[in-house]
Amino acid sequence: MNRTCIAGLVAINLCGSAFGQSSVTLYGSLDSGLAYVNNSGGHTLFKANQSNMQPDRWGIIGVEDLGGGLRSVFRLENGFFTNTGAFVNSGTEFNRRAYVGLESDQAGTLTLGHQTALSFDLLTPFANAYAGSSWNMFHPGNVDGLADSATSVINNAVKYRSPNYGGVSVAGLFGFGNTTNFGQDNTWSAALTYDRGPFQAAAFYQLQHNQAFALAPLALGTFQGQIATNYVADRAEFWGAGGAYTLGSVKLHALYTRVRLESKQYADTYQAYDAGSEWSVTPFTTLTAGANTTTLHAHRWTQIGLGYIYALSRQTQLYLQGIYEHTNPGGYASLSVAGTSSTSNQVLLLTGIHHNF
Repeated sequence: MNRTCIAGLVAINLCGSAFGQSSVTLYGSLDSGLAYVNNSGGHTLFKANQSNMQPDRWGIIGVEDLGGGLRSVFRLENGFFTNTGAFVNSGTEFNRRAYVGLESDQAGTLTLGHQTALSFDLLTPFANAYAGSSWNMFHPGNVDGLADSATSVINNAVKYRSPNYGGVSVAGLFGFGNTTNFGQDNTWSAALTYDRGPFQAAAFYQLQHNQAFALAPLALGTFQGQIATNYVADRAEFWGAGGAYTLGSVKLHALYTRVRLESKQYADTYQAYDAGSEWSVTPFTTLTAGANTTTLHAHRWTQIGLGYIYALSRQTQLYLQGIYEHTNPGGYASLSVAGTSSTSNQVLLLTGIHHNF
């Protein structure tokens, strides 16, 4: 028996026993920098910024080898803000993930708990925000759940991912509503992925009932007869597909998502088209470029982003990024950390440092 002790955050000690290849790993990400916004409520804004290249977070992953290719696994992950130290979700300790399960070389992985949606797991890697390392390039309002936010993590979830067979794998998720009405508040989804050589692709479907959406970034006062900041869809149906191809030092990616939102007698469709590339100019320098356009009812938001990333090491990077958003006449641009513009255009410039451990 090997005794393993890992010192956690703020004098938390995690001690346990491990057999064979069993382990507990502490990991995290911190990002802090500066931002310039040309128009936030009609004024220029200079601000300290965080969570741009990756969300600020820390977590623990555990694996216990049970023998015969079977392992028990768990993950606890908390999101916070580097610049203030505050939790992303006040009062929720592990707001990003908290699950436990079994992993088998032959049968796949089954986990239970507070878990990310399959859209985040499988489609997000094809989005400009992820591939280009800029959280602000996620689609307005995050209605398609590609960013790991409070409305895209599913409670009481059972998730399964199969092994990779010749590059192909399948996944499924069911989130219980935990009410006497089985159809109330539940979520179910399925996905198909392909990953072999330079090409990766994924397709995804999800159905949710009584789901809340944070529509404040869309700068809408009301939506479907509800206050936009407190909007709840009776039924939300998601589709999405994406892919990436690596050609030498250049990686190309594209993505499409579609969400049908229904509430009482209303029904509207949210669609996003996303494409971009990353060029590894040297082992230390990466240039990123991407664009996306998102529509909802009579509204359209278009974003263009450019970025420069310099790696001081495998764990520490410096970045400089610029994002432009335009919406149709009569609307208001509203990038996620920039506040709402008083016009249909907005420019955001960011620079900072990111470290992961």
